[in-house]
Amino acid sequence: MNAENKLKELGLELPPAAKPVANYVSAVRTGNLVYLSGHGPLRNDGTMITGKVGTDLTLEEGYEAARRVALGLLGSLKAEIGNLDKVRRVVKLLGMVNCTPDFIDQPKVINGASDLLVKVFGDKGKHARSAVGMNSLPMNISVEIEMIVEVED
Repeated sequence: MNAENKLKELGLELPPAAKPVANYVSAVRTGNLVYLSGHGPLRNDGTMITGKVGTDLTLEEGYEAARRVALGLLGSLKAEIGNLDKVRRVVKLLGMVNCTPDFIDQPKVINGASDLLVKVFGDKGKHARSAVGMNSLPMNISVEIEMIVEVED
């Protein structure tokens, strides 16, 4: 099953490609690799999910925020390459969680993105990953994730 059909089967819709909030671009392709800039968690109404996981958000809410970031990354990726079926492999994620100093479950939060990528792409969605806690993130967003993807020529 192709990625676009899998998203529909899961009842998911990709948001439009993210617009940069500073002096950078959302995606850069070099050869067969696409580097996606950090994306934040966008609600359906266009607002960002904000706050610290551990005080303002639960682990489960952080997981959902990371899942939403993955959808945004896929929206930007589709805008860059035209069709998600060109994905050969999700290579790497860097997941950053805006959290309290005593919060230690950053990997469980970023699983929201990782789990979605594996559901959409199967084994091609399995990736290397870092999941780290941050004292703060831009605009107080709860999660920010960067992604590197290998695509067809």
